[in-house]
Amino acid sequence: MKINNFIFWLLLLFLISTTNSFAKETKVNYRLKWLFNTSVAGDIYADAKGYFKDAGLDVDVREGSPEKNAINELELKRADFGVASADQVIRALDKGAKIFVIAQLFQTNPMQWIYRTDQPEIKTLQDLKGRLIGITFGGNDETIMNTLLAKAGIKKKDVAITGVRFDFTPFFMRKVDVWPVYRNSQGVILKERLAKEGEDVYFFNPADFGVNFVANSVVTSEAMLTKNPDIVQKFLNALLKGWEAAMDPANEAVTLEVVKKLDKGNNDEIRKKQLNATRILIKPSVSIRIGTIDSTAWKQTETMMLTEKQIKNPVNIETRLIQLK
Repeated sequence: MKINNFIFWLLLLFLISTTNSFAKETKVNYRLKWLFNTSVAGDIYADAKGYFKDAGLDVDVREGSPEKNAINELELKRADFGVASADQVIRALDKGAKIFVIAQLFQTNPMQWIYRTDQPEIKTLQDLKGRLIGITFGGNDETIMNTLLAKAGIKKKDVAITGVRFDFTPFFMRKVDVWPVYRNSQGVILKERLAKEGEDVYFFNPADFGVNFVANSVVTSEAMLTKNPDIVQKFLNALLKGWEAAMDPANEAVTLEVVKKLDKGNNDEIRKKQLNATRILIKPSVSIRIGTIDSTAWKQTETMMLTEKQIKNPVNIETRLIQLK
């Protein structure tokens, strides 16, 4: 009888401790910028490997889309954290949004241009003259290209600009020479397709010419940052731990495995090459800590947007960058 009582109380203590451990998990919604693929490998890894759970957080990692904008979700209180590019952040601040950047994921913007190697290599900005260049009107690639041309003193009459969409047919048919792509996703796919046709490609990277337009970063609301700084720190620590692990070449097989479960749009070979391309953009040097905010690049991005009249007034972006430890 005494043994039965002992077991009863032991089970009761176990249930109480288990209940308390569940109660400690704080529900958090995290809205990504785009769909699940290798470009968000760190986000997927942190969730799949239980880093959020270990931090006492129950994080719902949600895909993004044009209709599911992370900043809008923050303002509507449908998300606690999100991923947004610098132009989205700066536009939102210009309209009065109360948001902060707490980490910068991409140290190099994946937005680049692809062109064939049977064309002269673009070694200087002057080599853009005479090219037929594709841009997405209204996209950040338009802002970047306009900045590059202005920096080089190249007039619009010296180049041919044409609007492009998601249909790559004009590039395949050589109707456009230089085509905008995300280097770690579309760039990989286009390079592979052209390789099968016996063609090789170059990538034109604006960062190589001193134009640094910041890409995906982690954002949160002013309310979350001021009212729940402990949750913000726990979330960020777990997230960046996931990114560091996912970008470690030693964990490549595991990373590809967890990404594959959610990314149904690519094959194993493409995913591996996309991961390698993403790694270089996220962590270009082993000495760079993932999440490091490049304030100089952010200020340059704001200046570009002001010059292009994408925002009405300065937003003083440096006051909205919080580099947490």
